[in-house]
Amino acid sequence: MPSPATRVPLPARTTRRAAAAASVLLALAVVTACAPDDAPSGDGFTYTPTPSAHASGTPTPTPSPTALADIPDDCRAILTADVLAQLDGTPLNDPAFGSSGPQPDGGLICVWRDPAADTTGLVTTISYMSRGPALEMLNKLVVDEGYTCYTPDGGTRCEKTWQNPTYPVTDGRTLFWRDDILIDTAYSNLAPNGYTAAVVAGIFG
Repeated sequence: MPSPATRVPLPARTTRRAAAAASVLLALAVVTACAPDDAPSGDGFTYTPTPSAHASGTPTPTPSPTALADIPDDCRAILTADVLAQLDGTPLNDPAFGSSGPQPDGGLICVWRDPAADTTGLVTTISYMSRGPALEMLNKLVVDEGYTCYTPDGGTRCEKTWQNPTYPVTDGRTLFWRDDILIDTAYSNLAPNGYTAAVVAGIFG
């Protein structure tokens, strides 16, 4: 998840933000996207207006029979040795943070955080989400919150970082959607290099 990535600056005007959101629809239609790994060397989204008729429904994860991959049930198994080394010493799925690990709906929640820490940690939620709700969620993040999106690894990835309001650390969120599976990671002061790429490879190969 998180190493600094090259960001595609979002236009300041509302009209351009609307165009940005519309292009998320276009990008997802073409590809069938915790934290920042390296952004692709090519251009990011081309923000071209397009109808948003495909975006519908509520962005609630639901099991999808059309998913081309299965969600794993092991938070460690989907990570590389390098990423695990960066997380060494950080507790995984401590009961203090509630339900984690495999979920009844087939999803997986991975909480890397020490309950004694004030802010340092990351939470990855992997769930089934069909195309319509995914489009709606990503469009909203682009338009309302200024996320940057691009299309690596056969999917669509949207991300944003910001200053923690209480501590002098960086917080962020990275989402990756592909083939009806959403990988959603929120983090604070813990951004292992290559994290999201490792999770994507662990699921899709």
